Amino acid sequence: MIEKLFLSGADVFRLNFSHGSQEEKLDLLKTIRSIEEKYSHPIAVLGDLQGPKLRVGEFSDPKGVYLEKDQRFVLDLNDAKGDNHRVKLPHPEIIAASEVGHILLIDDGKMKLTVVEKGDGWLGCNVDVPGQIKDRKGVNTPDSVLEISPLTPKDRSDLNYMLKIGVDWVALSFVQRASDIVEINELIDENLPKGMPRPSVMAKIEKPSCFLGDELSDIVELCQGIMVARGDLGVECAPEDVPILQKTIIDTCRSKGKPVVVATQMLESMIESPTPTRAEASDVATAIYDGADAIMLSAESAAGMYPVEAVTMQQRIINKVENDSGYMKLQESKSTENEKGISKSTDVATDSITMAAKQVASSISAKALVCFTLGGSTVLRASKGRPTVPILAITPFAETARQLSLSWGVYAAVTETEDDNFDVILKSACRAALQKGLISSPDDLLVVTAGLPFGTPGASNVIRVVPGAGPACWDGVCRL
Repeated sequence: MIEKLFLSGADVFRLNFSHGSQEEKLDLLKTIRSIEEKYSHPIAVLGDLQGPKLRVGEFSDPKGVYLEKDQRFVLDLNDAKGDNHRVKLPHPEIIAASEVGHILLIDDGKMKLTVVEKGDGWLGCNVDVPGQIKDRKGVNTPDSVLEISPLTPKDRSDLNYMLKIGVDWVALSFVQRASDIVEINELIDENLPKGMPRPSVMAKIEKPSCFLGDELSDIVELCQGIMVARGDLGVECAPEDVPILQKTIIDTCRSKGKPVVVATQMLESMIESPTPTRAEASDVATAIYDGADAIMLSAESAAGMYPVEAVTMQQRIINKVENDSGYMKLQESKSTENEKGISKSTDVATDSITMAAKQVASSISAKALVCFTLGGSTVLRASKGRPTVPILAITPFAETARQLSLSWGVYAAVTETEDDNFDVILKSACRAALQKGLISSPDDLLVVTAGLPFGTPGASNVIRVVPGAGPACWDGVCRL
């Protein structure tokens, strides 16, 4: 099934550590790596940490209790099983952070409580939205910033396992503040096994606290990617706010050149139906028009009846939108706005080279913009600019190629290179472009950017326009 999903258009596979054993994840990763080897195409693996799950305790009645509208209900630290009047809330951090007037949401927002009284170790609440509350139902705290680590003991164990088996991305759930990203980066640095590649960190934005002050900007600055996790974000924020927040997150990522994924309920009806609703198709298209680098399927492909059809449909929508002239106009307008701040860049020279390469590629109708890279920074700059041609990322490192699979417009290839030998660099570019189907004739043009001496991170200082293969390069390439 994974091979079918890959052939249908999937570039990244998510391993959800909320479910299943660590050993099961290793089996999946091995399968993905074997498919990658079979097709000589980099495939990224994203390990998704569960994060802290905040839940109420248990009730005397296994069926739970029904909370009536406007009744008083207490959440406390008492170990006794709950009844119609109270239940244990085994999270003193929630009680400490909650104030009178704060909202608490139970069971993914099915019930809504307002704190009307606070004592030592307890919260007195009014039931605003009634419903049946059962054992260990989830609690969301949209008004409170909790003084808890984003990493539970389970997450720390899972993170160490991810580092051991070599995932390409680690997704951190329920990020509240920029310091959460600092914490996971420190853990990765401390626990990364010797010789293993360092995974990139993706922050899942699903808490309202991420939008306080400059918090979102700081979070994006500190991580390598962002996920718009609309599930819990849609619980803790009003439904009408989610589309606006989605655009805000995407725009922030675009301005900083960080890839952004839009997730949750993209094609939800395809869990049971072979076709999506028209609203779902529009939702997917809107995320693409907004400027997302990637869109993610969850239950549709993990547990649905039509996983291949869901991936195929999502790919069809992507292709349709990206071939719309209005789409590139939108992307170009955002790129132009971002390029106005190039003088404030931390690397003006590299940004200028990348922007110039984009303009040259457009002017001469090149088939691709080729970037030689070690860590991927030059490619991310090119992707940020949304060129009108594909970006071919060439790197000697498989982990870099995999991580770049998440970025907009990027075709990644792993190839051997030789320091300072520009002829070899050009030949590698032509061979990779041909293998990826980006060129079909020696007359097709490529715009190549690289840093010389090769091997210096972030040192792009060369632009070269070359035929689909120069005289010394095409020989042998067309026979591959």
